[in-house]
Amino acid sequence: MAADKILILDFGSQYTQLIARRIREQNVYSEIVPFNKIPEINEDIKGIILSGSPFSVLGEQTLRTNLKDLVGKRPVLGVCYGAQYIAHEFGGTVSRSNKREYGKANLADLSSTDPLLGGMSKGSQVWMSHGDTITAIPEGFELTAGTDSINVAAFRSSDGTFEHPVHCIQFHPEVTHSLEGKTLISNFVKDICGCKGDWTPESFVDQTVEELRNKLGDDNVLMALSGGVDSTVAAMLLHKAIGKRLFCFFIDNGLLRKNEFEEVLESYEGMGLNIKGVDSKQRFWDELAGVSDPEGKRKIIGRVFIEVFQEEAAKFENIKWLGQGTIYPDVIESVSVHGPSVTIKSHHNVGGLPEKLNLKIVEPLRMLFKDEVRRVGRAMDIPEAIVGRHPFPGPGLAIRILGDITPEKVSLLQDADAIFINGLKKHGLYDKVWQAATILLPIRSVGVMGDERTYERTAVLRAVNSVDGMTAEWSKLPHEFLAEISGEIINSVRGINRVVYDISTKPPATIEWE
Repeated sequence: MAADKILILDFGSQYTQLIARRIREQNVYSEIVPFNKIPEINEDIKGIILSGSPFSVLGEQTLRTNLKDLVGKRPVLGVCYGAQYIAHEFGGTVSRSNKREYGKANLADLSSTDPLLGGMSKGSQVWMSHGDTITAIPEGFELTAGTDSINVAAFRSSDGTFEHPVHCIQFHPEVTHSLEGKTLISNFVKDICGCKGDWTPESFVDQTVEELRNKLGDDNVLMALSGGVDSTVAAMLLHKAIGKRLFCFFIDNGLLRKNEFEEVLESYEGMGLNIKGVDSKQRFWDELAGVSDPEGKRKIIGRVFIEVFQEEAAKFENIKWLGQGTIYPDVIESVSVHGPSVTIKSHHNVGGLPEKLNLKIVEPLRMLFKDEVRRVGRAMDIPEAIVGRHPFPGPGLAIRILGDITPEKVSLLQDADAIFINGLKKHGLYDKVWQAATILLPIRSVGVMGDERTYERTAVLRAVNSVDGMTAEWSKLPHEFLAEISGEIINSVRGINRVVYDISTKPPATIEWE
């Protein structure tokens, strides 16, 4: 039986993904679709949300959908632009604001009978972000809240106007600045839409495994694993569905962390996966020799990976599918709300492989966010060393070695990085940062060790805190810890005589250096 679903029409708001996440925090499944690609409203869809947008309902680029196909069929919630669009289409008045209404506001005159606002406090703080404002609500609707600066902060359809209610708000309940936003979202999805709230990691595993069995039948599936959480959890779901008919590769490209190839391979075998380790590090090093340009390195690694994968795949017969660990943010970003012809980026993890191998793609995690993937992994008892692993770039240490790649530099970086990562774990700091990395710089500096002068390399330690990697703050690691790690690297890794700590935020810097 399919889970209850809340459908979110994306009009391009920067907060659309956040709406989906807030609904899923209620153990209710949510799905984002472009405003111009509305699916059939089947019985699984219990409610519909219209997101905000950077566009104006008064502008030439207004993003329009057919509200008559939605309103009345299911409960509807319009958020910011969504509210303005509903007001405008049903005969209300939307006007340009004298000034952009952006920031904190407090609700006033809350309706005591509106189920959407039930349990919210008088003067509840909300977050505004709009340049237009609703100055008159449509006929058949009633006002439910205002603020000190605007008369219409929330309104709804009157009883009897439609078969199902329409609620509209000019603020964003999904952001943390709306202090009781979770209450409003819960009111909508559970009380108004009637969602049961039974979408859990365990139910996702059971449903996905059943769907995979039906989809794949007796076919064989090929999959490359990286040691990271996404590919591992995807592989375990496929393994539960088809067992030994899933064939996995773990390719050593010579750019993994220290001992990672052996340790991860051992973990995979312990999990019962049908996996083969492929030692190709020398091949990657040879191809990368003398290449310093970051994009050049990425392209070489991608090309050689495909070549190695193709060679290994040719040893099997009757492979019909390619498994991938694609997750929901990749899927969302691959579809633009500005029309079917515009694509922001491809979401395939291994670009070119499906076409070259003539395989169909199966992506068990394509509807999950990263934190949900981790919860699903824990529900399947995947080792915490993998489920809780920090994000690691596809090109590996190649983009953490600035300049050209040599086996000697890889070894230096692996040793220094191992000291940093193991130190974080030893001191209970690993799970308190989102991502940690060591970077090897292409410069040497003078140092003194004993009575000798040295002229060796510099290593950079980088640790950041983030939710999704889009923005990041540098981690305030204890000075005593940094001093300990610096001393251990300089004393233990011959070839590095200076360690620095990166305190740049993203933006303007990026998390990785290349």
